[in-house]
Amino acid sequence: MSADAREPDAELLGRVLLARVIEPGDEVGGRWVREFGVGEVVRRLRQGRDALPGVSGPRWGGLVARAGAAEPERDLDVARAAGVRFLRPGDAEWPGQLDDLGDGRPLGLWVRGTASLRMWALRSVAVVGARACTEYGAHVAADLASGLAERGWVVVSGGAYGIDGAAHRGALAAGGATVAVLACGVDRPYPRGHAALIGRIAEQGLVIGELPPGDHPTPSRFILRNRVIAALTRGTVVVEAARRSGSLVTARASQRLGRITMGIPGPVTSGLSAGVHELLRGEAALVTDAADVVELVGEMGELAPARHGPVLPRDLLEPAAREVLAALPGHRAAPAEEIARGARTTCDEAIARLYELRALGYVERHGDGWKLTRQAVISVRRGRSPC
Repeated sequence: MSADAREPDAELLGRVLLARVIEPGDEVGGRWVREFGVGEVVRRLRQGRDALPGVSGPRWGGLVARAGAAEPERDLDVARAAGVRFLRPGDAEWPGQLDDLGDGRPLGLWVRGTASLRMWALRSVAVVGARACTEYGAHVAADLASGLAERGWVVVSGGAYGIDGAAHRGALAAGGATVAVLACGVDRPYPRGHAALIGRIAEQGLVIGELPPGDHPTPSRFILRNRVIAALTRGTVVVEAARRSGSLVTARASQRLGRITMGIPGPVTSGLSAGVHELLRGEAALVTDAADVVELVGEMGELAPARHGPVLPRDLLEPAAREVLAALPGHRAAPAEEIARGARTTCDEAIARLYELRALGYVERHGDGWKLTRQAVISVRRGRSPC
């Protein structure tokens, strides 16, 4: 049972109040809570007299004004009516990996959906990227998320247009689990064009955020939201990102937290892949599909399959037969003696292999010599390196 399903206690009400007062990721506010405790921080903000250390007078005044307007009981009531619960550190459902954020750890999280956030976060991967993505990027993100979901991994993203939306849809289409981390109140989905998608996520997955009911997003809140995506997951995959993309903030946060950072390459001529390629030049790992991702973030033994080119019929020949086949000229017949010299074998051995190759359709008799069949010429050409 979540904390706000019971009669709210002072610590719970205090954290809900602070969620109205202190901005997400504010490490000064986080240090207050760690050093003084929730109750003392709330008392000083309510009274407005003894300023807490580390802030200017004007900023302290602004925080005090926010605290005076906060109504934590009302926030809990509004949340409950919208099917939203409030999690705080120490709750059974609280994901412990968020504690890696130190004083920047969320004061609490508002959650829509019935699944356990703690359990889902243990096996989760972030898939992020450009809002103005290409068709290639959207296809890759959806396919990647679908593959991860089919392998039992939870796909975490930010609910935005572009790569985020494609990742959520891919996971949902596979009947899998997905989590949207919003930069606003979870009862007021943003962007509005994704209201239906976020509603589906709340039904099939989870929608979470740090901001209380009704709160609106700002540019800084989008950036700070990304640290939660990074901390919550085992690793972050960036599908498409320009050099100034917000998704790179998630990737860098993932690196700072010791998580695995991955990127999917795109065309070298695409500005929307320039940020990903910059990551790949650093410490990020190159991945191409869900199997690659799981090999990096999964348990020991969860390996991606070995990658091979297509198997051609001549690959199945014995080495001696391949040598004889390779010794035949491409556009003329040749006597057995010449073919034997080219294959570095005896004439009798070359003749034996030529009859074997004829039975398989690779060569034919041409007077006193031997010649490649048309199909064999095509096969050999396709198998040769262009270099």
